[in-house]
Amino acid sequence: MSGGARLLWAALLALALIPARGEVIRVAVASNFQAPAKVIAERFEAQSGHQVKLTVGATGKHYAQIVNGAPFAAFLAADRHRPQRLEEAGIALPGSRFTYALGRLALWSPRADMVDTRGEVLARGGFTRLAIANPRLAPYGQAAREVLEARGLWQSLAPRMVRGENIGQTFQFIDSGNAELGFVAYSQIRPPHAPAEGSHWEVPAALHSPIAQQAVLLRDTPAARGFLDYLRGEQAARIIRDHGYRLPGGD
Repeated sequence: MSGGARLLWAALLALALIPARGEVIRVAVASNFQAPAKVIAERFEAQSGHQVKLTVGATGKHYAQIVNGAPFAAFLAADRHRPQRLEEAGIALPGSRFTYALGRLALWSPRADMVDTRGEVLARGGFTRLAIANPRLAPYGQAAREVLEARGLWQSLAPRMVRGENIGQTFQFIDSGNAELGFVAYSQIRPPHAPAEGSHWEVPAALHSPIAQQAVLLRDTPAARGFLDYLRGEQAARIIRDHGYRLPGGD
């Protein structure tokens, strides 16, 4: 082999040894799902070589941004209605929509003696502020409104409500003491290995519409498809369950 051929072979070998550069996937994520999404993204990155950039916020705001052209590759919503609308409008890839988690609603206070196990504190009173996510933007806020309406308390408690833009902000209102109690995602007060202090009532599912959290593909790339495939796989299912969600088809 000539000297020139050897140099060419060495250059080709060096190029072959350079790791392929992964794609960057931008994913819009509902606020309640921030913690498990972070773990899932890290595990997927380690296995795939792709990079996942999560943008966390209210499902309603994400929906509006996507409709107006925000360059997300996938959308992990807190409901099924907005992913369905995106699919029907031809913005999301047809047939890519699926339920990745079933949300659970809880009434929570950092005070150990505030919330009873039946949620009767809502009618009994003894608090100044009740935090709730904006029902127009956040599915957990809509579920909380349905609970209060079912108990005939929506109108009477309206003057005491402080409304978060999303369920993450709502949790902060309560955790910071700006509201004595409020409706949060159950996953926020039962993260893995570190239960939140205080008292809570896990709201019976019969009191509100199911919180079926759906994902949908917005940009048809191998990396984005791979991420959603991972989200519906066994490893992600364990992470989702560990963070206090139920899984479609049972736990």
